[in-house]
Amino acid sequence: MLRLNVHVPDANYHQNLISCQVACPVHTDARGYVRAIAEGRMDEAYLIARGPNPFASICGRICGAPCEAACRRGKIPKVNDDGMFVGQDRPIAIRALKRFACDRYGPEARPLDEVLDSIRDFVPPIAADAEEMAALLRSGTDRSVARGDGRRIAIIGAGPAGLSAAHDLALMGFKPVVFEIEPVAAGMLAVGVPAYRLPRDLIAKEVAVIEALGVEIRCGIQVGRDISFAELREDHDAVIIAVGAKSSRGLGLPGENGPDVIGGVDLLRAVSLSESIDIGREIVVIGGGNVAYDVARSVVRQVAFDTARTAARLSETAHVHLVSLESAEEMPADTIEIVEGDEEGVTRSNGWGPTEILREDNGRVIGVAFRRCLRVYDDERKFSPIYDDNDTKVIPCDTVLLAVGQAPTLSFLKEGGEDIERMRGDWLKVDRETLQTTADGVFVAGDLAHGTRLLIDAVASGKSAARSVYQYLTGKKLESELIKTHVVLDRYRRERGYESIRRVEVPTIDPSERLEHPENVVEIGYTREQAMREASRCLDCGVTPVFDGSRCVLCGGCADVCPTECLKLISLDVLDYDTDVTELIERSLDDPSDLGGNSAILKDEDRCIRCALCAIRCPVDAISMERVTFATSWSSV
Repeated sequence: MLRLNVHVPDANYHQNLISCQVACPVHTDARGYVRAIAEGRMDEAYLIARGPNPFASICGRICGAPCEAACRRGKIPKVNDDGMFVGQDRPIAIRALKRFACDRYGPEARPLDEVLDSIRDFVPPIAADAEEMAALLRSGTDRSVARGDGRRIAIIGAGPAGLSAAHDLALMGFKPVVFEIEPVAAGMLAVGVPAYRLPRDLIAKEVAVIEALGVEIRCGIQVGRDISFAELREDHDAVIIAVGAKSSRGLGLPGENGPDVIGGVDLLRAVSLSESIDIGREIVVIGGGNVAYDVARSVVRQVAFDTARTAARLSETAHVHLVSLESAEEMPADTIEIVEGDEEGVTRSNGWGPTEILREDNGRVIGVAFRRCLRVYDDERKFSPIYDDNDTKVIPCDTVLLAVGQAPTLSFLKEGGEDIERMRGDWLKVDRETLQTTADGVFVAGDLAHGTRLLIDAVASGKSAARSVYQYLTGKKLESELIKTHVVLDRYRRERGYESIRRVEVPTIDPSERLEHPENVVEIGYTREQAMREASRCLDCGVTPVFDGSRCVLCGGCADVCPTECLKLISLDVLDYDTDVTELIERSLDDPSDLGGNSAILKDEDRCIRCALCAIRCPVDAISMERVTFATSWSSV
């Protein structure tokens, strides 16, 4: 007999249904701001997005969007006009909707004082950690949160991790001072992400909000040259190292060391700071991630722009060839990066691994030798490439750009950081929970804490480091209490036809326009009408049908009317549970031994579209549509 494994809901069940929020490293209530947009509450949408995330406007442009990967809309079955199942639907365009809200009510759209006032006054109506910002801002008068009393915190690195830590420390009452080696703040956001993805004026405005909250940023300061690490430790009550992994890694290939072989992040930095960098006309980019595409697409733009200015002949136009070890399906780059790279003229070769950089006797690069890669990962998804040495080729070129990973540079620790233990390479030994190093009062955030990940991971890491510093200096731990409430929605209805609306693609400028200037922003963003239509696709997973077993007569009407067949009546004798519910079943049945004569209603949450047809159909009012709300109160204990 076929048996079914059943998950029995626990205390966190309804909170975990909001999968987009669970997937976000800073627990942004994506459902909250998406539904606010759908209902025309655009100002509230921005404030919900900004609550736990000091880089909301920037994330609206370039976030890797783990929330979208988790979105339940992307898991429900999609049916064509003939009623045939044709696969899964596509997730909500959460990142693009965040950009829409920020474009209209963030610092890019309003005066700084107005943005700050709205942030201070706003308490979201529903969602958990989104209340964090307002709570910490008010902690100056709220005795439940002990203040930092102005103690000075040094932060090395003004990237997203360092500035997020500084942002929260300032709200807690400390005086964070951020030391940045580059002439501009924001780290790799400013010198690594191309301007065609992230406008520089937007970065400046986002950083200005953080400064206005009490963060001091000192740019052009190199720790280890202008000030020693030992001096930082002596002059400050704690130090957070958030320098990131900004150095390009090499591959150790024959011919790699020498002119015309450039690190990908080095090229991006030079382009961002308008520094001169000499590249040829035939360029090979080695790598298959987002950085590799940033490099390739930046080169295409830079050369096209230079060509247009000098009226060069067509024959002089550069050719950019990106070569990836992975197949097209395995490439770690975002799909949109690959598609837009193809549109802009980047030639792509998949499944090739470099073996040597070829040079003439005078040292000039003339090409790269490759061999066919048959497999990149083993069965456990570990990096374990297998090659065919008999299948080789050479791609002629005069410049090689390596975008195969990054590493940190921590030479500044030589003076004052002797008590910080290291692991392999330049990585530090770190307590994974507190982010503290082996040195007293020295913490890390960002890439040093977890390796190179997404922007939003760096933000989360910075915020975690701030809380650890708070506990280290005050002896108190910031804790939150979650209060859950079920609200019955008597008149719950959805937008007409929401279940069949196709994802609204984010508008972009034409590929030819992209190459007219290196800083022409590719994504145009949604109009109000487009944003509201896309937002209306959201299933609103904070709403769920709740079943009253004492009223249910097991008529099966709810299962019959369910359009996605997410409800089923199943005999109890074929069910296995992940929690012991024997006592509960025995109390509910007149004859506990007769499991085959009794049934349970099973619900597949990945198929439920919150349409309420089951509640409408139920003849005994055993089903109600309820919104589960969460409120958070913060205290230090």
